[in-house]
Amino acid sequence: MLAKEGFSTITVVFAFSLIVIFALSYAPIWVGYIIYPILAALCGLVLYFFRDPDRVTPQDDSLIISPADGKVVLIQDVQEDEYVGEEVTQVSIFLSPLNVHVNRNPVSGKVEYLKYYPGKYLMAWEDHASEMNERAHFGVRHPSGIKMMFKQITGFLARRIVYHIKEGDELKAGERFGIMKFGSRMDLLLPKSVKINVKIGDNTVAGESIIGKIEKS
Repeated sequence: MLAKEGFSTITVVFAFSLIVIFALSYAPIWVGYIIYPILAALCGLVLYFFRDPDRVTPQDDSLIISPADGKVVLIQDVQEDEYVGEEVTQVSIFLSPLNVHVNRNPVSGKVEYLKYYPGKYLMAWEDHASEMNERAHFGVRHPSGIKMMFKQITGFLARRIVYHIKEGDELKAGERFGIMKFGSRMDLLLPKSVKINVKIGDNTVAGESIIGKIEKS
């Protein structure tokens, strides 16, 4: 299964490849022996990048589910005043170009805050990428009443973030909500009532891996 957000890119790459193949019909045969494998690899990489496998999400509303495939690169306490309004635990997941880049809702709840920021293109694993890169911030109120935030953040290669949710939407944990193209980062800003279930260096699977659990007060 391919991500619908990748159809335009896939079309452009395949159209370009067909044009080159047609042009090569007028070139010496040995040129084709060099170019054809490159075109095949390019088409294969684009299809691989925009893959969108099905996932099985745990059916427990107290769980925080990973919104992205990737590796946990940062866990730290920060003050979050934009939406949550208190000290939170930041969990950052870095997506390499080889990871699935389709993003999924980390929790069920209502989107109460959404803001898009244009910005720079620092390496996604750098700490300042959360503050300076192009990004979209989503504030969600969980059915329990607690507030949390997650962020799509572009990286050095990623030049576009896409999301299909808006303020007022009701989210279901594990459902697709967008994509980040070609290497990026996802931040989760979780209140202290969430017990973190991952550590730095852990690999995550969007829609399946458990990032944390909301503890009952």
